[in-house]
Amino acid sequence: MNIWTISEQASEQERSARIAEAAGHLAAVRLVVVPTETVYGLAADATNGEAVARIYEAKGRPSFNPLISHVASRAMADSQGLFNENATKLAEAFWPGPLTLVLPKRPGSVISDLATAGLDTLALRWPENPVTCAVIAKLGRPIAAPSANRSGRISPTTADAAIGDLGDAVAMVIDAGPCRIGLESTIVACVGDAPALLRPGGVPTEQIETLIGRPLVRHAGNINKPAAPGMLESHYAPHAVVRLNAREVAPDEALLAFGPFLPAGAESAKAVLNLSEAGDPVEAAANLFTWLRRLDASGAGTIAVAPVPETGLGEAINDRLRRAAAPRETG
Repeated sequence: MNIWTISEQASEQERSARIAEAAGHLAAVRLVVVPTETVYGLAADATNGEAVARIYEAKGRPSFNPLISHVASRAMADSQGLFNENATKLAEAFWPGPLTLVLPKRPGSVISDLATAGLDTLALRWPENPVTCAVIAKLGRPIAAPSANRSGRISPTTADAAIGDLGDAVAMVIDAGPCRIGLESTIVACVGDAPALLRPGGVPTEQIETLIGRPLVRHAGNINKPAAPGMLESHYAPHAVVRLNAREVAPDEALLAFGPFLPAGAESAKAVLNLSEAGDPVEAAANLFTWLRRLDASGAGTIAVAPVPETGLGEAINDRLRRAAAPRETG
């Protein structure tokens, strides 16, 4: 495994060589960990079924769970998906950025059926990170890039977290430091006349609804055949049990706090981390997965989570926390 830590002091020649190296690994059906503004992704050539299969194998991911395909331009996206009026508005407003659009698959799309889980729709995103976009452009085709962690576990917001989860499954890791947003993309389906929210995320729902001038349909989907990534009932989970809306904390529990006021018993908890002492949901989103990983490493059997308001990015934070707390299969 080759680790490239991006440096501002790197020459343009070195940068170009490393981008070409990453694209070469992808073209050779190898996996690469790439940075985005949301979380680190486990990338493969989205047009190659064998490459996509390696993502599922490395993550231990159910093959009925579709993947987001990442593009480096609007033209690349247009070649794969069919944009209606709402999709066009959203792409123009929020791309590149933390928004994924689920669209009808364009006839002649080259994205692997395995990446779309056999659906007649596909999920597209143009990420903000310039290095990852340069790798995609060098490859010349979309990459599938779900979060770089074992399926169902906590998404990585640092390269070290991705390395810890995936070990030797990847050929190269691009380390661009901590992710700026730290929460996966918002997913909106633009199929037909009524846009639907499939997953809250890095773009607050209110901003999307203001832009299109109508409420988004809230669509839970079928967890046995999800329409987009991140819709499985149990997801983003640490090894510890997650207990939500905690008003008090036991001494053998770890506490994930929010805001200036701590639940009763916090001073005796096994470990305490605060998503945002100021109660800022943007700061909380950036810290969420890293803090969950650290509390999970404390050895506590349960992570008690203080209430987080549902406003703004709080909707996406609570979505991740509910999935982390959902019952999971054992054995």
